[in-house]
Amino acid sequence: MPAPTSPRLVALDGLSQIIGEGRMLSDVISDPVWQDLTPPERATAQRLISETLRYLGRADHLLTPHLNRQPPLRVMNLLRMATVEFMTGGAAHGVVNEAVKLAGRTKKTAPMKGLVNAVLRKITAMEVAAWDAVPDTMLPKWLRPKLAKAWSKSVVAEIERAHAVPPPVDLSVKENAAGWAEKLGGMVLPTGSVRLTARGQVSALPGFESGEWWVQDAAAAMPVHLLGDVSGKRVLDICAAPGGKTMQLAAKGADVTALDISEARMVRLTENLTRTQLTAKTVVADALTYEDGLFDVILLDAPCSATGTIRRHPDLPYVKTQTGIDDLVKLQRALLTRAIGQIAPQGTLVYCTCSLLREEGEDQIKWLLAQSDEVEIKTPSAPGLDPNWISPEGGVRLRPDYWPELGGMDGFYMAILQRKGEAAPA
Repeated sequence: MPAPTSPRLVALDGLSQIIGEGRMLSDVISDPVWQDLTPPERATAQRLISETLRYLGRADHLLTPHLNRQPPLRVMNLLRMATVEFMTGGAAHGVVNEAVKLAGRTKKTAPMKGLVNAVLRKITAMEVAAWDAVPDTMLPKWLRPKLAKAWSKSVVAEIERAHAVPPPVDLSVKENAAGWAEKLGGMVLPTGSVRLTARGQVSALPGFESGEWWVQDAAAAMPVHLLGDVSGKRVLDICAAPGGKTMQLAAKGADVTALDISEARMVRLTENLTRTQLTAKTVVADALTYEDGLFDVILLDAPCSATGTIRRHPDLPYVKTQTGIDDLVKLQRALLTRAIGQIAPQGTLVYCTCSLLREEGEDQIKWLLAQSDEVEIKTPSAPGLDPNWISPEGGVRLRPDYWPELGGMDGFYMAILQRKGEAAPA
């Protein structure tokens, strides 16, 4: 029988909490039971959860023909996890045996040991090659129609295909991207980020301890690239934690104020600044009431649905719902309105969200331009910016299905705006 804190047991508990209770994976892995695992065991448990969530639709497609009716959630999750583990390289005998042992651990699931054994033996008798022919996990029912309306059903299918590919690790480097790509065995992306081609413990790689780079998806790095030269400029980074964009700005020589409402998240930002030996003023405050004069540049990475990051966070479809989107839209508008008043004349505002929803991206900029005559949209320009990414209103729309040959990117929206008026004399 597996130990009380075996990775599979912890993973099964975590899966049931995410799918059954709507807990975020980041919350689940902070539970005390995870601390009883060794670092490799924690990595195994987290991988089992992430991969099961990523391929849950595929697993259900294979399992359904062998089930007269769906068993209780915990047993179904056990079958899903074992199916995914086998189809992604696990040994058939070990996968089946461990699953049967887990089923026998509780009075509620022990009577289903026979079912678990019988179903999984049928699954492990299948050709692993058939896995790639199984339909990808579909986006949530509330999200899929919205994206199909925004683009098309075929684009949605491409996004779902992108979500089925474990994302690579992207890095933003202080300088010499080509040199670090060579040293780390990665590649330089068209936009300047370094993409690693091998997986492993990031903190053990050269340059981590000395702070030469930090992990940041290439799409998340784009808003700062749109700003061009910010050296010597006074910049306010709103909703700054955990600090990827703050570090980009500081590395470019900006005088950065990093603002976030969460003290806990600001602790992480400060740790990142310390490791990278970069400097920024850090402020814990509400952006809707914070005042510190006018800024040359404001970067507003607004709170959003995070639907663009599903490829990195496969738990999101089981946690996020349509509920709360309207409140987020209202908050985004309030933050945009507030930010406009804090930009110096001829200053720049970049608005961005890691969302695939137009109401959190394109529609917000259309609303802002209709509401305010204080700002105008600027034509975006940055190294590697594909003209096809520029949306009709003048912003930049990034999607997970872009760069399929390179490993994709997160979904993001961004727009660069300029405040009208005469700049103050130098």
